[in-house]
Amino acid sequence: MGLQGQSKEPRQHSCDEDYYQQECPNMQKKPKPKPDLHTAMLGFRSRFTKLLWSGEGWMAVVTSGCARKPHLVRLLVSRIGKVVRLGPPDSQGMIGMTAKSLFVFVVLLSLPVLAQTETRPRARDIGIEIGVLPPGPLNAITDVAGVEVGQTTIIRGDNIRTGVTAILPHSGNLYKERVPAAVFLGNAYGKLAGSTQVNEMGEIETPILLTSTDSVPRVADAVITYMFNLKGNENVLSINPVVGETNDGYLSDIRLRAISPDDVFAAITNAESGPVEEGVVGAGTGTIAFSWKGGIGTSSRKLPASLGGYAVGVLVQTNFGGNLVIAGVPIGKELGQTYPRVAAEKNSAERSRAPDGSCMMVVATDAPLDHRNLSRLAGRAMLGLARTGSSETNGSGDYVIAFSSSPDVRITFGDALYRPKELLSNDSMSPLFEAVIEATEEAIYNSMFRAHDVTGNGHTINALPLQETIDLLKKHGAIAVKK
Repeated sequence: MGLQGQSKEPRQHSCDEDYYQQECPNMQKKPKPKPDLHTAMLGFRSRFTKLLWSGEGWMAVVTSGCARKPHLVRLLVSRIGKVVRLGPPDSQGMIGMTAKSLFVFVVLLSLPVLAQTETRPRARDIGIEIGVLPPGPLNAITDVAGVEVGQTTIIRGDNIRTGVTAILPHSGNLYKERVPAAVFLGNAYGKLAGSTQVNEMGEIETPILLTSTDSVPRVADAVITYMFNLKGNENVLSINPVVGETNDGYLSDIRLRAISPDDVFAAITNAESGPVEEGVVGAGTGTIAFSWKGGIGTSSRKLPASLGGYAVGVLVQTNFGGNLVIAGVPIGKELGQTYPRVAAEKNSAERSRAPDGSCMMVVATDAPLDHRNLSRLAGRAMLGLARTGSSETNGSGDYVIAFSSSPDVRITFGDALYRPKELLSNDSMSPLFEAVIEATEEAIYNSMFRAHDVTGNGHTINALPLQETIDLLKKHGAIAVKK
């Protein structure tokens, strides 16, 4: 729990009454809208950023986009105002453009992305490949079938930098169709609401929420309201909300507890299964990792068909300290950010912030696992955390929440017997262990690579210095040097 984006207006709800005093019977999850400009831009961003940092340049970025997604290019241009004239696709599927219009298109295409976040790469965009298993198509927790993620980012004035991140194991009524789950405690200096019941009963019955430390009770209350008002839950009397946290009190005025019920509802109801935004977003808006800017990060791994073809995805909220290691390279030591030296050099007010912090890790898999083997899987995520250089200090709250989204192991509320269709044996777990270790490590790196400098609450935390880090990784052979 230790210390360590422009805000969208909270989505307005159809009920005007105080959420703490009166239920909102009209609150239901709304159908997903068709992809708009924002969604299209998110889909393009990973490919474009990778091309930019690989040295192929703007021309490769645009021509790749035109060739691979011409229908989305048309959508983008139509939304921009048809500034760029598109000709019919040629035999190769390319869209005709003049050099001048191509330049205009590049500039216009960049603005919406840069307005939300700096164009900083993910780990793989610069050539870092963690482990031996391949990532899923999105390299995100949403590569696990059924899993959805939604986020609300709150940036208000000069002292609020916080938010909410929601992870939904599936899009249905989780109270009626529960998922097997387990919580693993690395260092329990934190406030993970609902964890004891998860481990006692072996299941999760609500969306998983991540937020700021002192906002846990408010977020939990909003989750209860959300669940009470789902169709079919009219007679439910008890809900076990699962809400994790890290302390963003250095960059945000944590005492204000700025999270509202609408912020929670928006994160849940806007959750989707596509690309996941990373860095300074949602519950990662005000977090710090290894004395640089932390945030939300995600990654996934896909087992080969011979090992079941299962997916494992991880989402992290990084807010912890130690000595940063990336792909085996001691980046923190090389850049002069080490613990305990960093802590010793700071004054007493800063000392408690420097190494301490927390890391919330959410692990999803479509492998049919029960509570016991999910607990074993969750424990291995701590090895991924360790690989990044975490010191797991006294004030660090390090938790792993693991669940299976497989329909074959759903737990139906009210049934007298539990009859999972199939469960993996102990002997089948080792490949999944490797997958979660690799995905956790890479998710932590992504949370830092995608983050940008943030100023708030009278302080500034800089992002991991990108070029210096790339140079060190090349120097140590962690990424290839192009000749």
